[in-house]
Amino acid sequence: MRDIAEGIASWQAAGTRFAVATVVRTWKSAPRRPGASMAVAENGDALGSVSGGCVEGAVYELAREVISSGQPATTAYGVSDDDAFEVGLTCGGTIELLVRPAGGGHFPQLPAVLDAIAATRPVAVATLLDEHAAPSGDAPPALPGSPPERDLVVTPESAVGGLGDPGLDAAVTVQARGLLAQGATTVIRVGRSGEQRRDDLAVFVQSFAPPPRLLVFGAIDFAGAVARIGKFLGYHVTVCDARPVFATRKRFPDADELVVSWPHRFLDRVPIDENTVICVLTHDPKFDIPLLERALRSPARYIGAMGSRRTHEDRLRRLREAGVPESALARLASPIGLDLGARTPEETAVAIMAEVIALHWGGSGQRLIATTPQPIHH
Repeated sequence: MRDIAEGIASWQAAGTRFAVATVVRTWKSAPRRPGASMAVAENGDALGSVSGGCVEGAVYELAREVISSGQPATTAYGVSDDDAFEVGLTCGGTIELLVRPAGGGHFPQLPAVLDAIAATRPVAVATLLDEHAAPSGDAPPALPGSPPERDLVVTPESAVGGLGDPGLDAAVTVQARGLLAQGATTVIRVGRSGEQRRDDLAVFVQSFAPPPRLLVFGAIDFAGAVARIGKFLGYHVTVCDARPVFATRKRFPDADELVVSWPHRFLDRVPIDENTVICVLTHDPKFDIPLLERALRSPARYIGAMGSRRTHEDRLRRLREAGVPESALARLASPIGLDLGARTPEETAVAIMAEVIALHWGGSGQRLIATTPQPIHH
């Protein structure tokens, strides 16, 4: 829902009634992951997508019904359904959706959730889906058509709302905070009063963790292209360079933050976590070496450095002389990016971020046609 939060907030502020359809579970090669959302307003406007175009028409009509009735609903689309071909989900997967009304007194916690998203504060929404026994098999049946409207909004410091039982609220709060720390969105199973039993209630926990950080060092043309695609992919983008004449808003309009500082000094004071991506594009040992020494000691998910193979060998030699161990050097993606035959800054940025995506999700980086027997969505 993060990608449509701004539009939803404008509807909320105008007093518009609307419905939000959210993917809660998927099986096999579903086109979008849990948490993907589509919203439909009472005037017919629509935002977002739940399947990349496969079932949006059917979801749109169901959302209109939910707005009219004021009752939430769940439904599933997939190849096992009789109407699967009719709605167009021909990719071999199944998606299960929660469609719920909002505005006009429904989902009263939503404004607080939207405020947290806008302020990049971590927040999770736990929604009660059903009161049925846990399903068995690889593809559970769809949940009942009208789940109750019960929500618990969880932050690291507080929990607001409720799911109908104090023990249940306490147990879900603990699990929701754990999922929020991981940035994970999923369905959990808990007992009716929060017991360890996992066969009573299904609760959908949607996490809105702050966006991951993309730190780009070196205010060059390639950095501008990386900043643009990084922003498109949902990163909070920072561009850092020690030279104020190059690190300007005019040259980097897409960056969330511009920093004029020696790169290693900036890295010493910025928080780095397991979701941080670091791209070193400076090509200059006086910047690169002290920066990479620190970066390779951090928990950053990806650390890449631009340069030729000769530059890479020289860089490794200097880092070894600085005492960086081989285990840390093995983390360095250099030369940076995938071999796409890129020439322009924009093509190079695609190659860099393609490597980031492939490493994050375990992709091979090969053409899909060359890996046909393998699943597309791991």
